[in-house]
Amino acid sequence: MTFRDWLEKKVSQGFEPDTSAPVGSSDNPSNRILTVANAFTVMRMLLTCLFLALFIQGICRPLAIATYAVAACTDWADGQIARRTQTVSWFGKLLDPICDRFLLFTGVLGLVIVGELPVWVAILVIARDCYLAGGALIVRRFRERPVDVVYIGKITTALLMFGFCDLLLGLPTIEGLGISSAAWLPGLNSVGGPVGLLFVYAGCVMSVITAIVYTAEGAAIVRESIRRGRRS
Repeated sequence: MTFRDWLEKKVSQGFEPDTSAPVGSSDNPSNRILTVANAFTVMRMLLTCLFLALFIQGICRPLAIATYAVAACTDWADGQIARRTQTVSWFGKLLDPICDRFLLFTGVLGLVIVGELPVWVAILVIARDCYLAGGALIVRRFRERPVDVVYIGKITTALLMFGFCDLLLGLPTIEGLGISSAAWLPGLNSVGGPVGLLFVYAGCVMSVITAIVYTAEGAAIVRESIRRGRRS
């Protein structure tokens, strides 16, 4: 299947939900709010706030790291629970990416504040998500159903979260690879650092690719909505 075929199928499903699929499945989410999966998602938000308070104030770095790691793990857990127990919900689909972004933002800002992450990473990650948030608002004018998280987006989040967790831990470290002379690329230049830097860089590249995929999907949704005459 080509990217174009995949995109057309995904957009069409967004306008015409598969009502034949079991309620609570990914293809036919329920309207439930009080589910175990959603509780995990809310817990991620609370743990993220706790991490930021602990990390910035320097109260107990090991506890801050553990809190962030547990919060990151709930991102995997809530999706697995929702799918395996058939409790996928519209509320969860809306809240999950918001909590993901909040978790990423706090990790980025915390590391930048203490001077352990290049500022450009924070600018890229936050700017990309602001761009996607603005795009999502535009798309919602044409289709009520929010854009589903794509698989490449999950990979991006996993790379960034793993990288941030390792940066918080500070181990293991690597010597500078020397494949770049840019001062803003520690780890790839002659300056060493935690191996998590490499995962963060990979996550940044994937972030750009993900933004392109979402942009293509958003544009396709707008075109399909106009074709169907459903613009609000």
